[in-house]
Amino acid sequence: MSRPAEVLLQPLRPWLRLVERHPWSHNDIYGRWITGQARRIRTPRPRSALDIGCGTGNLVVRLAGVLDQVTGLEPDPEASRIAAERSAADPRVRILPVGFDERPDGEWDLITMVAVLHHLPLVETLTAVRSMIKPGGRLVIVGLARETRADALWSIISVLLNPLMGLVLHPRADGVMPAGMTAPARDPKETLDEIRDIAGRILPGVRIRRGLFFRYTLVWQA
Repeated sequence: MSRPAEVLLQPLRPWLRLVERHPWSHNDIYGRWITGQARRIRTPRPRSALDIGCGTGNLVVRLAGVLDQVTGLEPDPEASRIAAERSAADPRVRILPVGFDERPDGEWDLITMVAVLHHLPLVETLTAVRSMIKPGGRLVIVGLARETRADALWSIISVLLNPLMGLVLHPRADGVMPAGMTAPARDPKETLDEIRDIAGRILPGVRIRRGLFFRYTLVWQA
């Protein structure tokens, strides 16, 4: 966050620190929006989804209620174990304890990535997933970008709302991080403008928008 924004928010420090006692996942807030995108797919059934970097399986569970087959990829051993246990009784779901480089062959009606793309090489990953989606299918990404001054207003709004969302989604003040937030993190390298430029060349017609809680959304229909 920029220095002027830090000065502006200084009097609100007691409010902002509430999130330390009420932590919550910024990724999960986009789950309903992603399932809404999945419902818009009009490819022939059965419809399949690939969730790259599925974590502990929160989105996989949601997608299994919308699509016919869901595959989750998760290289973190503990996260993939939790995801597999959660979905063990659902024949529509399979969890593979692998990363994107070890992905299975095939095409999907929906490919999702939530807070994952900045861990992967941008050009190579977008180029690869472009060929993995069936005609009429969708790529849906919730991503992180390196912040610039253009993001300042969105960042300030997100910072102010952060404790409120924590109180709603994690009302018990125990400070315990959700399991899905314990995997290793990495700071994004590309700015949103850079991502727009690169994605626009690889995925003609792609739609990218700024979102709350330090995220952007990307939707592309094959």
